[in-house]
Amino acid sequence: MNPKASSLRTVEWLDNKVVMIDQTKLPNELIFVEYNDYNQVANAIKTLIVRGAPAIGVSGAFGLALAALQSDARTKDQLILDLEKAQKILFETRPTAVNLKWGLDKIMQVARQYDDPVEIRKSVVEAAKKMADDDIQINKTMGKNGSVLFENNDTIMTHCNAGALATVAYGTALGVIRATKESGKNVKVIATETRPVQQGSRLTAFELKHDGFDVSLIPDTAVGYSMANGLVDKVVVGADRIVKTGHVFNKIGTYQVATMAKQHGIPFYVAAPLSTIDLESKFEDVIIEMRKGTEVTGIGDKKTAPDDVDVINPAFDMTPPELISGIITEKGVAQSPYEESISKLFEAN
Repeated sequence: MNPKASSLRTVEWLDNKVVMIDQTKLPNELIFVEYNDYNQVANAIKTLIVRGAPAIGVSGAFGLALAALQSDARTKDQLILDLEKAQKILFETRPTAVNLKWGLDKIMQVARQYDDPVEIRKSVVEAAKKMADDDIQINKTMGKNGSVLFENNDTIMTHCNAGALATVAYGTALGVIRATKESGKNVKVIATETRPVQQGSRLTAFELKHDGFDVSLIPDTAVGYSMANGLVDKVVVGADRIVKTGHVFNKIGTYQVATMAKQHGIPFYVAAPLSTIDLESKFEDVIIEMRKGTEVTGIGDKKTAPDDVDVINPAFDMTPPELISGIITEKGVAQSPYEESISKLFEAN
């Protein structure tokens, strides 16, 4: 572990390097890795060393900051060309999560504002660091906005990991749960294991146990059982992309949880910053990333399926707005009709 790295931060900038928690090693080991090359950051995003939409947005920004420092360009035009090359490589790692594009675009906007390459390098580093700091404050504000939706003694179900480990710190869905507890309410959490990469068991259960929460882990297949038997009061999840009509793209299995919640009359909330909302794309145009079949045919080194079986392994699914009780953001809670309420949040911003 890097002694200089804060254990509270998923990703940060230290001594002109990007330091991040290697989430593939959790919960067995808490290991920090450091990178001084944007290609390493791109690989970290692609291989889920860092994951969660807000965290990869900031990681992409830090990757571009590294690219600026790596470039030996002496003119603005050459430096911008080098940054555009890095931007393309970083963006192609996880195309579904809109925060990645948002983070990269923000850094490119900053880079184009200056003429002196020295000033460009300095400014993009400062902008990326500010983005990381802002993420924490946004999550805390979002948490407070969402906490009023939850009652004392609620048991809250969550899917995947939308906690501190999915952001720079604090979390989106788990940030709402943290803020509810910090407001003096007693809450319990049910975490789905979230196959096939186990973000719920490896990350959410680890994070909540570490922070002293009452958390129970269930297999994904027990969501219906838990709801039918009165074990769940409300659900809150994060998001990788939300379009302006209120369609939510999140970890595969979210749609099933939302459908079950609707069936049992359980409120289903989504927590995400405005940077996760894509005002341009139509839901039918969003590309769902497909991941490698070996995530499904084995666990670690152990094979759990026959050789050469075909695998369908989407990383995300889409939850339609009619299943969603509210979308919690740092600017307030959007409710149906979503196109109107989401538009008002951006006007307030």
